[in-house]
Amino acid sequence: MRLNATLERVSIDDIIDHVAALGGVLVLRPQPGDGSPEISWGDAFFYYAPDGHVPATQPFATIVTKDYPDEPRIGPGPARGLPAQHQCPRPRRQHH
Repeated sequence: MRLNATLERVSIDDIIDHVAALGGVLVLRPQPGDGSPEISWGDAFFYYAPDGHVPATQPFATIVTKDYPDEPRIGPGPARGLPAQHQCPRPRRQHH
């Protein structure tokens, strides 16, 4: 059994670069020294902000790199907080 040959490794930086290139997207990547909480360092937050200013809304997407305290463990399975009909499908293996 082989995985579909089009599947490739994608890094967090690849994803961030791709989304940022869509236009009107502001990416925040908390890091030491910027005043953000340490728990958020390494994560990425995506906002629709054509003016380049952080809007008062929630980000439209996030990349979370670790489990947060007091939240369910992240791991294989359904995305947390989303009803089954709104979850992203998992890639299917193609048998050759």
